[in-house]
Amino acid sequence: MAVSAAWVFGSLVPAGAGFSGEMEELGLNHAVKPSSEPLRAPARRVEVTGSAELRSPPDRAALIVSVTSSKNSVNDAANSVTRRLEYILQTLRQHAVKEEDTVVTKHIQREEDLYCVQAEVSVVFSDFEKMQNVRSVLIEKLDRTVYIGDPQFSHSEECLSLLRRRVCVAAVETARLKATEVCNVLGQALGRPLLVREEDFQEWTCGQQRGAANPLTLQQKVGQMTVCASSRVFVTFELRPKDSTRKKL
Repeated sequence: MAVSAAWVFGSLVPAGAGFSGEMEELGLNHAVKPSSEPLRAPARRVEVTGSAELRSPPDRAALIVSVTSSKNSVNDAANSVTRRLEYILQTLRQHAVKEEDTVVTKHIQREEDLYCVQAEVSVVFSDFEKMQNVRSVLIEKLDRTVYIGDPQFSHSEECLSLLRRRVCVAAVETARLKATEVCNVLGQALGRPLLVREEDFQEWTCGQQRGAANPLTLQQKVGQMTVCASSRVFVTFELRPKDSTRKKL
């Protein structure tokens, strides 16, 4: 039986290029080019929480002083109020109280056959000792027709803003110290912070109320209006190996 001849055609290609060449001819070569950036191992990290609680006493005290006079003549009532009002303002000037911290209001009304004239002085103090001195002088020198109220303590917006920032920073510092101790136990070094998040913040008046039978001192009144704030943060730090290389002697 006759055997038909078979012909084989072939070509030489560079090593590693044969399969790619065939794929190109078939239009199926969609290989992704390798990235020029080296692959990085996922960063090792340590995650901790930190908390802090701080308190801030009030930094403002408002004092109300009112003068009232009732007379048959409106002029007599006004003159009586004016004399005592001038003494109050003079006392404030002698204690170096700023004019912008003082507000004076006046009004007049008629009660049956009498004219009632009233003047009210509202003063804001940042120096509580000065406030006490002014109040003591007015109580001593003026009669009972002059009403001198108890000081009303409060916080300025700047004071509260500073408290909120300080307690957050303190919580972050607590977290950093905790992470540092963890790294020491693990024989690692603490790296840069990767994430800082405040998870909780609370603010409240932390003074305790006292019974009316026990008169409060100035310090106790200040303590009643003291504001407390707490903060809890979540912080992620980079974890780095310690540099163990030492120069050989």
